[in-house]
Amino acid sequence: MPPIEETRAETIKRLNAQADSLKARATPEPPQYGGAAVGYGYRIMAEMLGGVFVGLGLGWGFDLMVGSMPWGIIVGTLLGFGVSIWLAVHSAKKLSARALKEFGPPRDLPDDADEDEQDR
Repeated sequence: MPPIEETRAETIKRLNAQADSLKARATPEPPQYGGAAVGYGYRIMAEMLGGVFVGLGLGWGFDLMVGSMPWGIIVGTLLGFGVSIWLAVHSAKKLSARALKEFGPPRDLPDDADEDEQDR
């Protein structure tokens, strides 16, 4: 059976469709840094505030039971702040390792030409 002849317009349409599908497969999706970074930031901020407020609450409860009014609140707030700093550093290390695995090593920004002109 002889092959069916395509018109020139049909051949161009078919080749353009194949080229578009190849381009779509070859072009990688850009990583979505924005949403993940905002989520990581809110998580660390929540840990910071949560640690301080939990320490404040525990210190206030200790003051009510023992009767040493300002000292329990002061010590509880300071301990809560210390714990929240430790949690934030720990979370930042974990999130940084996850981002490195997910997005790869950070890329340098291109040199800014304006800075070179200002230095002269």
